[in-house]
Amino acid sequence: MNQLPMLLPLLLSSAALAITPAAPQATAQTNTQPSTQASQPALRRQTVAPLPGGLDAVLVVNDNNPELISGPGILISTFPATGERLPQAHLDVALNGRFDLFSHHVFAGKPDTLNSTLWLAVVAQPRGDQPVQLRVLGGSTALSQSLDPAMAGAPFLPLPPLLAESTSPAWAGPGSRVATELLMRQPSPEIPRGWTLAAGEVSTLLVLPLPVRGLDPLLNGRNLQLRLESDGPVSLATLAAFGDNDTPPPPETWAAMLDGPLSPKEHQPTPRGAPGRIIYSRVSGVQEGSVWRGTITDPGQGWLSTTSAPISWPIASLERGTLGTGQVQTAELQALYPGTAWAAHGNYGIEYDLTIPLRNTTAKPVQLQLALESPIKGDRDEGGLRFNVTPAQAVMFRGPIEVSGLDGPGGRPSARRRFHLVQRAGDRGPALGTVSLAPGASRNLRVRLIYPADATPPQVLSLLPMTPAEAAGPAVKQSAQPTAPSL
Repeated sequence: MNQLPMLLPLLLSSAALAITPAAPQATAQTNTQPSTQASQPALRRQTVAPLPGGLDAVLVVNDNNPELISGPGILISTFPATGERLPQAHLDVALNGRFDLFSHHVFAGKPDTLNSTLWLAVVAQPRGDQPVQLRVLGGSTALSQSLDPAMAGAPFLPLPPLLAESTSPAWAGPGSRVATELLMRQPSPEIPRGWTLAAGEVSTLLVLPLPVRGLDPLLNGRNLQLRLESDGPVSLATLAAFGDNDTPPPPETWAAMLDGPLSPKEHQPTPRGAPGRIIYSRVSGVQEGSVWRGTITDPGQGWLSTTSAPISWPIASLERGTLGTGQVQTAELQALYPGTAWAAHGNYGIEYDLTIPLRNTTAKPVQLQLALESPIKGDRDEGGLRFNVTPAQAVMFRGPIEVSGLDGPGGRPSARRRFHLVQRAGDRGPALGTVSLAPGASRNLRVRLIYPADATPPQVLSLLPMTPAEAAGPAVKQSAQPTAPSL
């Protein structure tokens, strides 16, 4: 057996973070943070401003409840409840033109066998009497653990806090890998480029295994994200069924499953607006919004002055976690199942595409740093952001970020650069790079990230002044005699 003693806590903690943004344990779904630090947090006094822009109107089928699948059935369905279909199992939402699918699940095996496999299927059907072309504009899928080279895997490897990506991308966890491949617009060999959906028929688009055979412990996860475009209205569903380890259930099995029942849901949410502690629950619904676009400027201006630093803007801010801005970026749900999250807390799978037209409005040269950070979650205006002095254990962000316009060779603006970040609760982010501007000079920065499934919101994008020591760079130790390299 493949010995993976750390897989269970890693999978469960990251999975819970994806749907319970304030709690790093799988069994705690409240907005309280664990007290893992030995000293009081430090307050960095600065401006924290709402993030300009907003979400588009693209619909996203958000399939994350149940996250830990305990039984077969319909995971989410936008089909109408016709014929023998159970009304409570279908959301009846037509998908037309641009829409997305976000799906994230974990399987812990069947109790009576060590070799069980759960099969996940995506099915679709035209809503009219004409065939429909369904194109894949972007898509990726990955398992937490894969023993088959033909299936993409992304174990939770211990990566450094900041890793500049080269020709070989880095990732830790399936959410990290899928976000990386989508950000790179890298096609996945496991996902076709499109399908022709015959009228009046349920077409099986994808059948993907969630195996536990050969794993110790018996636990695996899969993240799947698709950017789709149809030339007509369709219904879409994701389904779960047990089957042979090597052979998926036949297509007729999937079509019959649309009659129900639902796969059991988990984690009742706190009612919207209720006081006290909050249970966010996991999402199972159709959300409104796939991409958040915004241009960050000073009020009434076409640029952001360098004098605004230090300043931060929330990323994936949510109810009870606005960092004092009052801004909830969470995508609203057009339809959802009872007993599941009432909004898409965390904005998992959503792309942030931000532009910062930066201008040095002073009479002196300026150097600033850009960072993505994971401050301590809160809702009050505290005059800045709180960070842990002693590192915490809970990982809050595992994923990529892409930046254009940082200082490059010779001080010229660099083209796109990608970084992989691993941040724990209350971590100040390491600088992604610097921006050096002469008096009156301007520079356009562009920041893109796809919020990964293995993260816990909120984060912040920060623009910070460089200290004199940082601007001078590290001291160079001089040696009278050349030293031999150590072996």
